[in-house]
Amino acid sequence: MGWVDYIVVAAAGYLLGSIPFAVIIARMCGVDIFKVGSGNPGATNVKRSCGKTAGNLCFILDAAKGFAATAFPLYAGCFGMEFSAPQTLAYVGLVSAIIGHSFSVFVKFRGGKGVAVTIGGLLAIMWAAILIGLVLWVVVFYSTRYVSLASIAMALALPVAAAFLYPFPGAQVYIATAIAVVIVVRHRSNIARLIKGTENRF
Repeated sequence: MGWVDYIVVAAAGYLLGSIPFAVIIARMCGVDIFKVGSGNPGATNVKRSCGKTAGNLCFILDAAKGFAATAFPLYAGCFGMEFSAPQTLAYVGLVSAIIGHSFSVFVKFRGGKGVAVTIGGLLAIMWAAILIGLVLWVVVFYSTRYVSLASIAMALALPVAAAFLYPFPGAQVYIATAIAVVIVVRHRSNIARLIKGTENRF
């Protein structure tokens, strides 16, 4: 596998991930997403600020860009392209999309926390692990009404699920662990508010 493959997939993943759907949708509602609610350009803040339909649309679009960035190397043949190690490059596409979403070149390297992008990307390559994570997300959210806590719980469940479902140690476990670390770190302000008891319930 040549470096060109890495560069093409990483660049495509980053640019896809960088598309700031939360910012775009919020602006269509007449809202600056960085100045309302939590200030986070993500589906949850869009839902709080612009309504359920806008928030759900944002989630779907963010998940879709994660799926597209991850699936691109796997199905590049449909577009007349061919990569020598598509499975490995799928991981590169996913990680690049998460980085792009979190540090978007289109909004001064600001961004969301990568949960929806992660869900979409993992549906393309580790669907069983993400389904387990989503079940835990639902349980934690409906038990506590904290989106942030549910997202953190889902992230922490990913490497555990990957360790049971896939060869250990393997690429899936490493990728799931890296993603979990990124999501938890991106939620550090939420963790501080959860500890203080000031985090908003949904």
